[in-house]
Order: sequence, then C-alpha cells, then structure tokens
Amino acid sequence: MLTSLKKLGPGLLFAGAAIGVSHLVQSTRAGADFGLGLLWALLLVNCFKFPFFQFGPRYASATGESLLEGYKKLGKPVLIAYFILTFATMFTIQTAVTIVTAGLASTLFGDVISVKVWTVIILAICLIILFFGRYKLLDRLIKIIIIVLSISTILAVIFALNKNETTLSFIQLLPKNTLELTFLITFMGWMPAPLDISVWHSLWTIEKQKDNINLTPKSALLDFNIGYITTIILGIGFLLLGYLVMFNSGETFSDSAGQFSNQLITMYTNSLGSWAYVVIGVAAFTTMFSTTLTTLDASPRAMHKSLELITNKTFDKGYLFWILLLTLGTIFIFFVLASEMGLLIKIATILSFLTAPFYAIINYILISGKHTPKDWRPSKGLHILSIGGIIFLIGFSIWFLKTL
Repeated sequence: MLTSLKKLGPGLLFAGAAIGVSHLVQSTRAGADFGLGLLWALLLVNCFKFPFFQFGPRYASATGESLLEGYKKLGKPVLIAYFILTFATMFTIQTAVTIVTAGLASTLFGDVISVKVWTVIILAICLIILFFGRYKLLDRLIKIIIIVLSISTILAVIFALNKNETTLSFIQLLPKNTLELTFLITFMGWMPAPLDISVWHSLWTIEKQKDNINLTPKSALLDFNIGYITTIILGIGFLLLGYLVMFNSGETFSDSAGQFSNQLITMYTNSLGSWAYVVIGVAAFTTMFSTTLTTLDASPRAMHKSLELITNKTFDKGYLFWILLLTLGTIFIFFVLASEMGLLIKIATILSFLTAPFYAIINYILISGKHTPKDWRPSKGLHILSIGGIIFLIGFSIWFLKTL
C-alpha cells in the first residue's frame, strides 16, 4: 500500500495543475449561467482530450525521456514552435491563476492586506517551496492538497444537494450567439486543462523516476488515470455547485479578483449556511493554490529543458532564470491588469483551446511512430479516440473563428 502511494505523484500534480480556473471559475460560471446544460461539453471535452494527456506519461515512462525530447526527434521546428507558444502564453496563464488565488486569500484572511500584496506573498511562498523542496516536496505536498480539495468539494456538493428542494434539470443546451459560444470555448479551453500540460506531466514523470521510484508504463498510466478521474469528478462537482447555489439568482460575476472571490464565497454561505464559509473557502483556496504552485514549477521546467534541446547546450541556472522571469512577469502583468481578471482568463482559455490541435496532433504522431516502443503505442480504440479528438478540436476551433 505504502509502495503504491509512493508511486503516485505526477498524476496528482497533473490534477493539481488542472483543477483551478477551469473548475473554480469556469465550471462554477457554467453552472450559474446554464444550469446543467453544459454537462455534455464537460464530459465530451474530457473524453476527447484524454488520449493526448495520457500520451505524456505513457511516452516518458516507456522511453525514459520527456515529450520535449520526442518533439525534437520529430524535427527541431516542432520544438521551436512549442517554445514560442509556451513563451507567448505562460505569463498570461500564470497571472490568471495567481489573480484568483490572491483574491481568495484576501477574502478568506481579511482585506487588511490588498490583493496585490497577496499576489507577491503567494508567489514568494511558492518560490520558497520550489527552491528548497524541489520536486520531492512538491510531490509530497500535492498529495495532501488533492485530498483536502477532494474532501471539501465533495462535502460542499453533498450539503448543497441535501438543501436543494427542486428536481435537477438535465436538459442540455447548445450556445448559439457569439457571447455564449465564446464562453463555451473558454469553458472547454481549460477543461480539464490546456493540452500542453501533457508536456509538464512527462517532465514530472522523469523527475519521479530520479527519486528511485520504478515508475513502469503500467504504474504511470494508473497514476494518470487516478489524477484524471479526480479532475472529472471535481469538475462535475463545481458545475453542480454553480447550478445549485447560483443558477437563476440574478447575480453577475465581477471581473475583479477580490470582488469575484468575495461574491463566490458569500453566495455559497448565504445559500448553504455559515458553515459553508470554511468548507468552500478551503476547497476554493486549495484549488487555486495547487494550480499556482504547479504552473509556477512546470512552465520554467519546460522552458529550461526545451531551450537546452534547441541550443544543444546545458544551462545550470536555467530553471532558476525562468522561474524568476515568470514570477516577475506575473507581478508586472498583475499590477497593470489587476482589475481585468475576466479578460485575462478569457484570453488565456481561448488561446489554450485554439492551440490544442497543435499539441493533439504532435502528441499523437509521436506516440504512434517509431520513437515509441511498439508495446506502448496506442491500442486500436485509443487510435480511434485520438483521431476523433483531433477532428473535434479542429472543428470547434474553426466554428469559433467563423463566429468572430
């Protein structure tokens, strides 16, 4: 049992990175605005993105190298394209998740400290954890965070269902106008996460193997499946909470991080009772802190590794450089656009959805080709699901662009 628990890690880090804005903000808003009408979108996008996320730990555990080495084998232009896309999006993504975390901290611990100061404090705490604890501490900490997050979210859903006196409506809706379609794309863009997290997962898998853990492809896939199922369950949980607590309430969410967080927790408390303040507060804050922490580790890790592969050089302080650059860039963007949380999230999620076909295609080509051991290439069913996923992601992107 203890050995099995030790092997868990990269999949839970994936869950920690995934369960953030997509769940707390987007899923809650989907439930508040559409009831359970977009449940189909949540399930469909999780289904079609599944193989491309899974290919990260599958490739890493089967070959002993990350997806980035695999991308280079497909051709250096593929790796350069990844580097450019990541650089173009990582500051916006980190700012978006940190803004929400800081807003929640301000709401939970009192507004004596401003959201801007909370942003610096949270990033400083994350830097200390990553500098001194490195991957080992991150691996251990995320297990505690995911357990707390899962228990508190499930408790909140159970209490909300018990208090609900109306019959749940499962009528599904298809957004029609540009505003609704834009929300659908932003909802699916980060549900459960951007596809480039597959690269992060492969890097975490390699780090796990350095910890003298015999992470076989089979155990790596089990670890991934546990993390992935957790993200789906909690995604449905936050959708239900948004529906049960906010649907038809007449409330509109603010684009300010502090005001949004206060609205979120206040509405849950007013609907479910004062006890909900602690439960929802813990669920919301652990959700966003885990995302802030894991993204602050993963993007610099990926940029450092990809730059080394592109230049064929070793940079001893590369990770340190990128994590400090990301931190400073996040603080700068936050101070400039602190009141535009909604805009930042919209930009980040739309970019993630529009770049998803790129990651889906190259991950599929890599895992299906000669660079992956034959025994660990996808099954026939996974091939079919992958092709269906690529068509789905390209089709939805074209549909969205036509409506602009």
